[in-house]
Amino acid sequence: MSDPLHVLHASLARRATSLAVHLALGALLVWIAVASSTMPFGWRAVLLGLGIVVLILAREGWCESAQALVLDASGLRQENGDLIAPMDLIASVDRGVFAFKPSNGFVLHLTRPIGLAWAPGMWWRTGRRVGVGGVTSGAGAKAMADTLAMVLAERDRRTGNSDGL
Repeated sequence: MSDPLHVLHASLARRATSLAVHLALGALLVWIAVASSTMPFGWRAVLLGLGIVVLILAREGWCESAQALVLDASGLRQENGDLIAPMDLIASVDRGVFAFKPSNGFVLHLTRPIGLAWAPGMWWRTGRRVGVGGVTSGAGAKAMADTLAMVLAERDRRTGNSDGL
């Protein structure tokens, strides 16, 4: 790994709020499923299953958002070294108002799909798109997107590529 160009940490307040909302929703779904004796069994099972899934997602989101995202010359990765998007596959970055992106984040457009992956609250990857953000601070995500846009512009200037996508 090379020296980081930018490191994006999750906001503790956003992490805590996300955890609290997920725990409250999961507990409410489980409570309704257990306490409601007049509801048909099938619906109770569905609510119980959804409640358990939400509680699992709360735990996963808390654990995944503890790791920072690191942008370096090789690409975007998690702090533990898991690669999210290699630099040579990143075609462009979009922070626009109408971009399909996470809250307080940005979306990367890749030259080819590299598989599905998801770190709840931090990033997702599907098809040729990578969304970064959620529980991150808006200013930190904007700074990372701007840094990445400058790196891509410099790369495109060197290679003579100006099509972006």
